Amino acid sequence: MPYEPPTHTVERSLRATTGAKVIAGVDEVGRGAWAGPVTVCAAVTGLRRPPIGLTDSKLLTGKRRNELSEELLKWVTSYALGHASPEEIDDLGMTAALRLAAGRALEALPVRPDAVILDGKHDYLGSPWRVRTVIKGDQSCVAVAAASVIAKVRRDKMMAELGAEHADFGFAANAGYPSPVHKAALEERGPTPYHRLSWAYLDALPQWRHLKKARSWANESVPEVEGQLGFDF
Repeated sequence: MPYEPPTHTVERSLRATTGAKVIAGVDEVGRGAWAGPVTVCAAVTGLRRPPIGLTDSKLLTGKRRNELSEELLKWVTSYALGHASPEEIDDLGMTAALRLAAGRALEALPVRPDAVILDGKHDYLGSPWRVRTVIKGDQSCVAVAAASVIAKVRRDKMMAELGAEHADFGFAANAGYPSPVHKAALEERGPTPYHRLSWAYLDALPQWRHLKKARSWANESVPEVEGQLGFDF
């Protein structure tokens, strides 16, 4: 399906209105997975023309995504990754875990950004970062699209490595997201050390329900469980 390539429009606007010089695009992957970390990439690209075909990682085939990631690693001005573990997601909730992972990515950049373009509607970063949220920023903004591709490829690789010791779960293919193979393994074997234990899928697994962690963060006003998928048979 044809799509409009991302542009530097938002970045140019931030430069003009705020005086920002270093602007990072930020995107996450793994929010809706049942296992593994949530991963955030912060990418600084400047105003150069991006590699051909750059767009939201979800619109790319796995092969093209991997190829583009290799191009991007050489093309971006700088990038860094931050992760929040399943334990941190369980303890803090998804919004706080995203903030933690994004902060780790931004702090790891060689130069601190003057402003951040954050994919989505909600600013989960907040102070001290100067944030511009952009719905579908991973399709419309060059730096966010670059972050989207790098984050997806890196997390997929990480999940494949974690899954080597839990082959029945198919992490190399599903990256910790629900799939028939993943669901069948959960029913038979229960969660691995990489699963998020505060999530709703455990409610449908009576033999493993005792492992579920209580949500101490459930009263937060932000929709913490956005993207969680139930165990729907």
